[in-house]
Amino acid sequence: MVLVAVFGAALLIAVLLSGLAARTVLSTSFLFLVGGALVSDGFLGLIHITPDSEIVSTTADLALFAVLFTDGQHVSFAKLRANWRNPARALGLGMPLAFVFMALVTHFLVGLDWTTSFLVGAVLAPTDPVFASAIVGRKEVPAKLRELLNVESGINDGLALPIVLVLIAAAGPTAGSAEASLGKIALELLLGLAFGVVLPLLVNGLVRFRLLGAEPKLQPLLPLATGIILYAACHLTHANPYLAAFSAGAVLAAISTEAKEAFEPLGEALAELAKFAALLVFGALLTPQLFGDLSLGGYAAVVLAIVLIRPASMLISLIGTQFDRREKLTAAWFGPKGFASVVYGLLVLQSGIPQAEEAYTLIAVCIAFSIIAHSSTDVPIARMFDVEDLVGIPGEEEDPRKADAVVAERQGSAGEV
Repeated sequence: MVLVAVFGAALLIAVLLSGLAARTVLSTSFLFLVGGALVSDGFLGLIHITPDSEIVSTTADLALFAVLFTDGQHVSFAKLRANWRNPARALGLGMPLAFVFMALVTHFLVGLDWTTSFLVGAVLAPTDPVFASAIVGRKEVPAKLRELLNVESGINDGLALPIVLVLIAAAGPTAGSAEASLGKIALELLLGLAFGVVLPLLVNGLVRFRLLGAEPKLQPLLPLATGIILYAACHLTHANPYLAAFSAGAVLAAISTEAKEAFEPLGEALAELAKFAALLVFGALLTPQLFGDLSLGGYAAVVLAIVLIRPASMLISLIGTQFDRREKLTAAWFGPKGFASVVYGLLVLQSGIPQAEEAYTLIAVCIAFSIIAHSSTDVPIARMFDVEDLVGIPGEEEDPRKADAVVAERQGSAGEV
């Protein structure tokens, strides 16, 4: 119950400061991360959470599922068919480059064996747009840039998972077991994709029956019920829940605009709650001992992962595209490590492989630094794209009528040009 009280207090503070955070480098994500760290055993000792606690894996799993389910609803198949090349470049070239570069850095700077080094690279390869919300969530930012980051982050979680599982099997005593076989991994991915496509179609078909249908005030609960059933079905059958969540969200948005629009406010709020809960729990794992256990080489690897490996990999993959320099640099910078890396890092820690603790320490510190760096820079960088009113509420010195007049003036100028 102490954890619930802490979460409620952190949520209240975050909501009260959200207006300020949307205009400055202050980040609500950072508040929950720091809040979790402060109440943990490393500081105040109000809550006692260890990496093998069930609440850690459960909250991270739920948060990742909820975020991917809502992210999938932002995908437009029509736009994706017309602009598939950019996400394909990021996933087919940028992600493998980041994976390999991170493995090399981990091996030579941290001293982990090659298999574990590539495992760290696979865990840190997925990106998460949640911690760059001012970039992917603002219509003023170029649509092709938002779609690139959103689609990349939605799909790369599912692409990284089989590699993570195979490398865990190769690195430890579970090597050769049937549970980690390539066939089983492929089946889990296919089942996740199948569930994510079939279940929304089935629910949409039921709605069209003459005697069935949701009244307006209950319409937002229809996609929610679909998501809950999907989450349970995936865990009961061992299907990949993350690929299922993203594909279900995309299919839902494609077949029912009404359901998407009805669910969007509720879905975004639930995803935010799940994200904040996971950040609070993850923050509780960030004890002084964890940071003290990482070597200087490990910290160098973390810095390189954030400021060099991701940016260089993405810039290489975008060579020859129609993105301008500012868009390329933005796409290159925003490769935050998020809930997928948390979940996969916990898989590594609980796997029993020889260097599991060393690998997890590097992964956890990298995720923490990435969240801080990316969630505190999204607003300033978004402003380069003329995102002037990030909160939607005029400030004390602003007059809404003046803002409307400025917009009208700009539109008039554009018409004259």
